Amino acid sequence: MAINKTFDPKFFHLFRKGRYSKESFVADLIAGIVVGIIALPLAIAFGIASGVTPQQGLITAIVAGLIIALFGGSRFLIGGPTGAFIVIIAGIIAKYGIAGLTIATIMAGVFLIIMGLFRMGAVFKFIPYPIIVGFTSGIALTIFSTQMKDFFGLTNVDVPAGFIPQWGCYFANIGQINWLEAGLGTICLLSIIVWNRYMNKKIPGAVIAIILGTALSLILNYTMGWEFATIGSKFPELAGSSMALPEISLPSVNYDTLRELVSPAFTIAMLCAIESLLAAMVADGVTGKQHHSNTELIAQGIANIVTPLFGGIPSTGALARTMANINNGAKSSVAGLVHSVVLLLIFFFLMPYVVYVPLGCLAAILIVVAYNMSEWRSFKYLLKGEKADVIVLIITFLLTVIVDLTVAIEFGILLAIVFFVRRTMQTSSIKVIDADSVAATEDDDIAQKDDIERLDIHKGIEVYEINGPYFFGLASRGEEMEARHKGDTRYRIIRMRKVPFIDSTGVRNLRNLCDMARQRGVQVILSGVRPEVMATLERFGLDKEIGRENIFDNIIPALTYANKMVDSIEASK
Repeated sequence: MAINKTFDPKFFHLFRKGRYSKESFVADLIAGIVVGIIALPLAIAFGIASGVTPQQGLITAIVAGLIIALFGGSRFLIGGPTGAFIVIIAGIIAKYGIAGLTIATIMAGVFLIIMGLFRMGAVFKFIPYPIIVGFTSGIALTIFSTQMKDFFGLTNVDVPAGFIPQWGCYFANIGQINWLEAGLGTICLLSIIVWNRYMNKKIPGAVIAIILGTALSLILNYTMGWEFATIGSKFPELAGSSMALPEISLPSVNYDTLRELVSPAFTIAMLCAIESLLAAMVADGVTGKQHHSNTELIAQGIANIVTPLFGGIPSTGALARTMANINNGAKSSVAGLVHSVVLLLIFFFLMPYVVYVPLGCLAAILIVVAYNMSEWRSFKYLLKGEKADVIVLIITFLLTVIVDLTVAIEFGILLAIVFFVRRTMQTSSIKVIDADSVAATEDDDIAQKDDIERLDIHKGIEVYEINGPYFFGLASRGEEMEARHKGDTRYRIIRMRKVPFIDSTGVRNLRNLCDMARQRGVQVILSGVRPEVMATLERFGLDKEIGRENIFDNIIPALTYANKMVDSIEASK
């Protein structure tokens, strides 16, 4: 099933050498059922918030979840609609309509498949750990914040988006807390905690909480007349409605429409890639497994091509549901398939019963999920690290909570790149070499011995050594050589034995350095050039400009040649 290992779905690994057991299936079945139930109100809510129908949100969770589980590169990733897409989807619908959203989503799927085929998934593997922790901790706090409305029964309060406005609204409406709802939510929350810690761990506490919470709400409603907010009360259009998957349809397409939708489609594709691969990386960190990023990108692409054909909206890997999947004992991608089947059965047959599930009970489940994915211990541990890592961690966390997770990821990665360049610059240097400081050997182990020979540097020769990568962050330091230039210098030897690579900016600055030296009547000589660095110089033609006769494998022949040439110049005067 693998195409040169670019497309290698984890699902099909289950059928190799009998790796899948009955115990694993039971664990996946339970996890899939729980995640399916958790995904139900989220899929519906994301659909409504995005400007489409609840059914479209649910269809997205069913179809995308099935495809991503079947063809994805992660064992645990749960696919479906997420909150990160809400603003993007609403903007596309407002400008281009539902048909435009469908086309943009399909185009995004094509972009994702191209990314996967060109193996661009590896780029996302280099996202620093502080960014991942800051991102997941921020998402956990955001999930916790959004559940306070249902947990405290603030059904009549219009809670705004955003962490700070939400809590401002909560405190402003503290007098409207429904203590019955809060009591039911607390009972469900305690039942999850107690069950998971002290009771049968094969059956997740979330399942017990749903059964207990639903039973209590129905009993108290019939016996005491106490009403609780439920899925049905929040989404009354679901009660008693007949559900059926829509027929596959594709809106008319023309060149002008495709051209206009390239930008929004690319935005969808990038957000999907970032969110899904980060979710997969987080899952890897929790489980110790490894995902296949290119396969995941291709699977996400397939999902975003197929899902709109059924009326769905953009989908990606959902971090919260993925963590719920893991925390409820999932063993493989079968749990993702079960999650989709559960939603499909609910969609067709069980909607009249699901409407009785209390929102406070679902809020309690998601509060536990938020706590489990918060990584507060890792967060606390990273606060003891280097200042740069702490800054990346805090800024990523705050931006995720206060602004937007996409902005947080992008800004966090940008910060990480800046700090990486800064650290690399600190490890790279250009230093002056004189006859009393450097051994005449390229072998560092021999250089540590006492019986070392000193370099013989004649007057009129400058010797510099570059330590570390000669890249854009270090290239400007070549000016230091010119600043130290002496009027009687005839040859400048640049020792490059410790330069592992040179980029195009480094080549450009080295060329400028040679040109400036030539204008002063100084000949540049290179020594100890590594094969990979020499290959780069040859590609840019710099080896010919310097002259192959002026490039030496070792400092000794380079210095011997320079000394001889300087002596002959002095003798001819």
